[in-house]
Amino acid sequence: MNQAQVRTVLEENYIRYNQPAFILNDPIQIPHRFTLRQDVEISGLFAALLAWGRRPTIISKCHELMRRMDDAPYQFITQHQDEDLKRLLGFCHRTFCDTDLLYFVHWLRWFYSGHDTLEDGFLLGSTQKERLENFHNLFFSLEDAPQRTRKHVATPARGSACKRVNMYLRWMVRKDDQGVDFGLWNRLPMSELICPCDVHVERVARRLGLLDRKQVDWLAAEDLTAHLRTFDPQDPVKYDFALFGLGVEGEM
Repeated sequence: MNQAQVRTVLEENYIRYNQPAFILNDPIQIPHRFTLRQDVEISGLFAALLAWGRRPTIISKCHELMRRMDDAPYQFITQHQDEDLKRLLGFCHRTFCDTDLLYFVHWLRWFYSGHDTLEDGFLLGSTQKERLENFHNLFFSLEDAPQRTRKHVATPARGSACKRVNMYLRWMVRKDDQGVDFGLWNRLPMSELICPCDVHVERVARRLGLLDRKQVDWLAAEDLTAHLRTFDPQDPVKYDFALFGLGVEGEM
């Protein structure tokens, strides 16, 4: 398959999957429940970072978490009393448990006390790699940050492809007229986003000749994105819809 054919496959399936119907079976439905920007940011962060395993289970656990926050995450984060934190005890999704959740809540409260938007936390650095590394460092800069919680916020400094963080940034930054991604943030350019790289994306990308690196790590995510930029320099991660959709349905 030549490059023109690859681009045709990507464009056709980007259009096919980047539709409102995509929301119904994807964790992105969680932030779509909200209209307040901070609610979208917070619920989206949890939905993206908990996106590990079967999608129905992820979605169910995220709905549970939002209920524990009275379906008003920003208000809960910024106004909770110590007594309110008891309702978070017992929450667990795979290895993310209440110890991790309580630190997330603690950090978000600290951050929003000095910032109006979570976007501010992702602006430290001149490259996307630096921004993600600096966000990780900022997130775990508080004295009581549990060591065990660090694995739940990936960083390129450890070689991770940072699939879930990159997916979150796609949700918050990408702008189009289809209504799936939010495009809430304006200071991070779409052109610099890195494609989320999971097993579905990896499998299809390799078959299309877009990924050669054996390891699925940060360098692989950068390599894949560089290939995608040759098809759309301004919005390379839009093809995540095509790669993920084809991978999930096994249509390749």
